[in-house]
Amino acid sequence: MLLDTASLYFRAYFGVPDSVRAPDGTPVNAVRGLLDFIARLVQDHRPDDLVACWDNDWRPHWRVELIPSYKAHRVAEETDTGPDEEETPDTLAPQVPVIAEVLRALGIARVGADGYEADDVIGTLTARATGPVDIVTGDRDLFQLVDDARRRRVLYPLKGVGTLQITDEAWLRGKYGVDGPGYADLALLRGDPSDGLPGVPGIGEKTAVKLLDAYGDLAGIMAAVADPASRLTPAQRRRLAEAREYVAIAPKVVRVAPDVPLPPFDPALPSEPRDPAALEELAERWGLGGSLQRLLAVLNP
Repeated sequence: MLLDTASLYFRAYFGVPDSVRAPDGTPVNAVRGLLDFIARLVQDHRPDDLVACWDNDWRPHWRVELIPSYKAHRVAEETDTGPDEEETPDTLAPQVPVIAEVLRALGIARVGADGYEADDVIGTLTARATGPVDIVTGDRDLFQLVDDARRRRVLYPLKGVGTLQITDEAWLRGKYGVDGPGYADLALLRGDPSDGLPGVPGIGEKTAVKLLDAYGDLAGIMAAVADPASRLTPAQRRRLAEAREYVAIAPKVVRVAPDVPLPPFDPALPSEPRDPAALEELAERWGLGGSLQRLLAVLNP
């Protein structure tokens, strides 16, 4: 089970009241909410391995070089020495290091790679895995990794993590008319305002789905643009021809990296805390209470 950690702690932050606070009055709603999420996921799905995938860089420079608008609307401050600062609620940002400390003390693997997003870590671990993989994320971008033959699916939270949309190929085809890799091509063509992807002007979701159905994939569509005998409408041919440069570079931005160098780690789901003393100190300092106890009970039933 691979967790898109930031996606989940953002959901926890907005789903749990900020009246949930540590003894010193600091909000810990994201911390406790994430612990409750993990407890429910482990209880319901009993994964052998669990990895909290981390954004070491939420807006990698190499993606921005290709498409400058990539996530530009979410930048709070640009930096020259490291990742740009993401616009984050004032009371969430201080909770993120606490989440990292608690995961370490628990012994739950937290894995990131400098210069890459959590999505890329998930893509790499999914590519490496020999058994089934469940990806837990509120980010539809990762639908591109769905693959029934290799038993890859996305668990998309609808309400907390108690109600999950099980995203497999049948669901994708029913909703969008594409498979996993086709979803990346669909997103590229229609654009994605939440990630600052412009898409091809004049090609919306319905048209993109029809083009993918007719020509198979992005390469097939662009081959049709160059083929005078293809059945593209004049407007479609013109729009796609004008967007040729974008279509050539966007796949590297939209598709998750499958080969990120990752540090060594132990993905096994822990049955007891790695550092009980540190965990006890964190629990007391931050008032983790029932959320931590519920997770510990599920880890060691």
